[in-house]
Amino acid sequence: MKLEREMMRGAGPTAVMHLLGDGEMYGYELIDLLTRKSQGIFELGQSTLYPMLYNLESKGLVSSREKAGSNGRKRRYYRLTAKGRKKLDLDRQQWASLVEGMGALGITRTGQFSKTGLAFGGGNA
Repeated sequence: MKLEREMMRGAGPTAVMHLLGDGEMYGYELIDLLTRKSQGIFELGQSTLYPMLYNLESKGLVSSREKAGSNGRKRRYYRLTAKGRKKLDLDRQQWASLVEGMGALGITRTGQFSKTGLAFGGGNA
């Protein structure tokens, strides 16, 4: 099940920052990893991902640099900044609280999400 646009608007940046917390990546790499790790829930196209990355960069949460990939082609690589790490920690706490509240209402199943990180579609992102 793909997320509706409004849900993606809230969850997408946190998911992207979470992946960038493991190291820098270029756009297609992020798209592929988001899709695979979320079991298709975060299936983003370039027209969704790049504006999201530009927005995160304008807020100082991610930075980018251009470098040649293994095939010699130039790519833009994105990485999480110190400010982005702080924001990601705050987002994780807020998502954990939201999921806990939804679980208390019986909307989500308990044990499906972790307070220390996000879990989407039953697998850790």
